[in-house]
Amino acid sequence: MAPPILTIRPLATLTPPSTTRAWSSTPHPTLPLLATASSDKTVRIYSLASYTLHSTVAGGHKRSVRACAWKPGAESGGGESVLATGSFDASAGIWRRAVRRSSGGGGGGGGVGVGEDEVEEEGLDAGDEDDDEWRYSVVLDGHESEIKGIAWSAGGTYLATCSRDKSVWVWEELPGEEDNFETVAVLQEHEGDVKCVVWHPEEELLASASYDDTVRLYREDLDDWTCVGILEGHEATVWCVDFEGSDGAGLGSERDEELSEQQRSWLKDRKEAGPRLVSCSDDMTTRVWRRVPKQGQDFKPGKDKMPNIIRSDNVQENWIEEARLPKRHDRAIYTVQWSKRTGRLVSTGSDGKIVVYEERWKTDHSTSTNGTANAANGGNNVEVDGPNEDSVPKFTEWFVVDELEGAHDVYEVNHVCWSRRWDNKKRSIDEEIIISTGDDGEVKAWSLD
Repeated sequence: MAPPILTIRPLATLTPPSTTRAWSSTPHPTLPLLATASSDKTVRIYSLASYTLHSTVAGGHKRSVRACAWKPGAESGGGESVLATGSFDASAGIWRRAVRRSSGGGGGGGGVGVGEDEVEEEGLDAGDEDDDEWRYSVVLDGHESEIKGIAWSAGGTYLATCSRDKSVWVWEELPGEEDNFETVAVLQEHEGDVKCVVWHPEEELLASASYDDTVRLYREDLDDWTCVGILEGHEATVWCVDFEGSDGAGLGSERDEELSEQQRSWLKDRKEAGPRLVSCSDDMTTRVWRRVPKQGQDFKPGKDKMPNIIRSDNVQENWIEEARLPKRHDRAIYTVQWSKRTGRLVSTGSDGKIVVYEERWKTDHSTSTNGTANAANGGNNVEVDGPNEDSVPKFTEWFVVDELEGAHDVYEVNHVCWSRRWDNKKRSIDEEIIISTGDDGEVKAWSLD
């Protein structure tokens, strides 16, 4: 069966826009909320049900807010949403706001009163007027320069920040002590400005991207955090990295009987290697990286307890460049993000384009390993050489699903991400939309039709 033809179409422009540059947007993990970091020192919280402003996080930072991140699972435990912010004033902030649970509606939206079949403003209200503001509960100081990225680990145990000061910090909220954070690591492996940090969805493995053209990986070993891998190959600043989802979205969703024996074996090996990593750069390339499991390694790092000497010997990881996506950007690529629902990728950057990619099985089921270019299907299928590529069978290829020029008119697009669709015109519970954030201060929603 041929894959569907999809087109990026405008859905909504969130109102009101910021009067200054908007840096990035982050959807809430369970609520129809979107947090947008802005140069006006605030974070705007928009409703994704109505595409209008819901509340504003203000008063904590002295300079632009560059990035923000929702703490996963926070509202289910304490009846509040927790937002972390990173600013050009070199500080990170922790903000809290109560969530009022609705008495009606369905059981969706993480149990906060947002039904699966209809989306109301329920679950978004703070309750009493006195609680209608975001509380700036903690300020995290330590960086010597602008914070560029911030991210919570999958379980919400750790918070990572990265900065122009070339460092990555890991913070931990002490158990049972709300608003008490401890610095557990200061990682100074990069030789340049660190642009982005992201956590592995299954392990306490952290990735960072930098002006020094590399991606670095870190995890805890012997009660200390250390660099366990360096991904080299990009020829200019790496702006963004993101991990693949942990649930096998995308390839592998077909019925088992539709796959050949080779495909099933290859897919099994790839799943055992764990979620892949994608990176984008000033060199106008987007690259997919895959971990190569160690021979004889019968435990998962960070999960099984092993003798210290063995853990130290096995802490280093080997990641190889598995694929390079078709080239569609002609200027720096600022953001790439992996859909955790469909396995698609979306990217954007200085050229103002939004590009959506999809991975598909090779039609000839070949296992070519020579990395030669293939211009089939209008040039969408492009394979290139990468480090240690000679022994990597190529069962799949990446295609451009659609590309949109001038997403924010003449302005650069600083960030793009996937979000669940929440408005009442959604076509299914699992429908996804694209959110773009630009230099014009606007945040736009796009559908794939």
